[in-house]
Amino acid sequence: MKRWTLALAATLIGGAALAQKSASDGIAEYRAMLADGNPAELFEAKGEDLWKQKRGPKNVSLEKCDLGKGPGVVKGAFVELPRHFADTNKVQDLESRLVSCMETLQGFNGAEIAKTAFGRGEQANVTALATWIAAESRGMKFNLPNSHQQEKVMYEVGKRLFFMRSGTHDFSCASCHGEDGKRIRLQDLPNLTKNPGDGIGFAAWPAYRVSNGQMWSMQLRLNDCYRQQRFPYPLFGSDATVALGAYMGVNAKGAENIAPAIKR
Repeated sequence: MKRWTLALAATLIGGAALAQKSASDGIAEYRAMLADGNPAELFEAKGEDLWKQKRGPKNVSLEKCDLGKGPGVVKGAFVELPRHFADTNKVQDLESRLVSCMETLQGFNGAEIAKTAFGRGEQANVTALATWIAAESRGMKFNLPNSHQQEKVMYEVGKRLFFMRSGTHDFSCASCHGEDGKRIRLQDLPNLTKNPGDGIGFAAWPAYRVSNGQMWSMQLRLNDCYRQQRFPYPLFGSDATVALGAYMGVNAKGAENIAPAIKR
């Protein structure tokens, strides 16, 4: 009897110890195991080559592209985007800015790139470029400018879009990411109405998606969020997606950039 009691106690203690390990802890361990061999590194290498390579109808590289810190300056640019650019008189995120540079410097057709499906043709090259540029600011803190009038407007537009409920399921971005403690199945959902912490939410994309073996940019991430809300896809580089990026990016001020990250 005594042996049976001791065995039962040991089982209960072991079960309690396992219960203390949350699903989030398990997912974090899984990501840590994958991180050493993050396939995003392949996209980084491709992006760096594309930046320096003479391409397009004008046979020019992107090394004079101004990402907000001066022509050719890459380090530190990612953590300050989206921002207003005087030459286009628009608030642009990294991807839409890259397309502008590919158009003006290299002679590519920006409208055609915007219409191309993610992962194909020049759109795949934009993702690779964004991955490398994000990696060049890894470990830096997000600090988006928000003083220009257009930057302020885009932040407010992004905020309204974030909370706007619509579609067949009456969803909004805030339905999943508007308060603390939410989750879908085993996945914790960060609260993006404030700074969710280092390397979380806005501070983790672009990211490699293990589940489908693809590199996901922020534009693709937002498109998929709209898909899950049963909304029509927004256009690539649309004011709506850039505004949402401005809203989340300003809210992420002070968060450490870990992009390109790795996701399930």
